[in-house]
Amino acid sequence: MKRVVSILLFIFLLNNPVSAEAPFLKKELAIVIDDLGNNMKGTEEILKLPITLTAAIMPFMSTSKEDAEMAFKYGHDILVHLPMEPKKGKASWLGPGAITTDLSDEEIRRRVEAAIKDIPHAIGMNHHMGSKATEDERVMRIVLEVCQENGLFYLDSKTTGKSVVGKLASEMGIPYLENNLFFDDIYTTQHISKQANILAKKLDSSDRLIAIGHVGVTGPMMVDVLQQYIPLYKNKANIVPLSDLIPELQLIE
Repeated sequence: MKRVVSILLFIFLLNNPVSAEAPFLKKELAIVIDDLGNNMKGTEEILKLPITLTAAIMPFMSTSKEDAEMAFKYGHDILVHLPMEPKKGKASWLGPGAITTDLSDEEIRRRVEAAIKDIPHAIGMNHHMGSKATEDERVMRIVLEVCQENGLFYLDSKTTGKSVVGKLASEMGIPYLENNLFFDDIYTTQHISKQANILAKKLDSSDRLIAIGHVGVTGPMMVDVLQQYIPLYKNKANIVPLSDLIPELQLIE
């Protein structure tokens, strides 16, 4: 009798295979949008897209708190988008409260703490520009210490290949993630579409990816390209908030 049941079960499974679309088999994609907080082009349109995003909001700007509340309302994760010193670029691009390598330990700490307090609902941090600061161990150790004290994780945007964030975060036991792709490092729809397509192809061979885009100059272009690619991304992966990629945060909840 058992043999007959086993044969029947085998025949049933052959004719009714388990669906490959089971949610637990899907990959994960987190899309981060930088530069919110200064009434930038595309802000509301991006936040209203039918996916869960991660919004990185610059502190001390004209709409910092308003954008944080809007992002929170739509169910997105929120990061402090902390301006940090780059190797190239105008100082005016940084905005207020920037972290530069000439600051004292005390001033760096004061500025990071103030930035965190300025952004409601923030659960993590990444940097705005920052190619010089994120190579500096003294600076980044202080930044990460303040994140740790406030229960924030850190996303390394990887604006430099010599970043010390991963090394220090690992040593200090701080949850951190790394960006895999920028959508809009060149300000054209053609380039953003090319990057969006590269990301789709990467999902074929990667279980977890993080990609960063921006509001502002490329904001409307990002909205158009994401609207086009969201169905494709959803077919290949679960589009998740950044916090879903950090097991430590799931355990805390």
